[in-house]
Amino acid sequence: MILLLRERATPQQLELMLQQHKFYIKTAVDIERRVLTGGGELHADCEKELLKDGSRQQDIWAASFMPTTGRIIYESMVNLRPRQNRKMEIIDPSIREKVAQMINEFLGDL
Repeated sequence: MILLLRERATPQQLELMLQQHKFYIKTAVDIERRVLTGGGELHADCEKELLKDGSRQQDIWAASFMPTTGRIIYESMVNLRPRQNRKMEIIDPSIREKVAQMINEFLGDL
């Protein structure tokens, strides 16, 4: 189940997002609008929900989050953009920091 969040997830929402992969959550965040989507099979599924909600492609970044350890993996096909990011991993440290802040704010320490 993919959830679109504009504020911190409840423990119940976190459990719903963990259904697909059990130990981690695929996420996509809009770093400008401060909206997070999580859950589902692919990062692209989360990205699609953000686009439907009005996000712009260049503002969407994807990562995986492991709630039990707090670890964030900044790698996804969603992040591969020749003009903006030449790898699947988020390269720009300031973008990585914004993604981490949002994931921790919305999903961390529940």
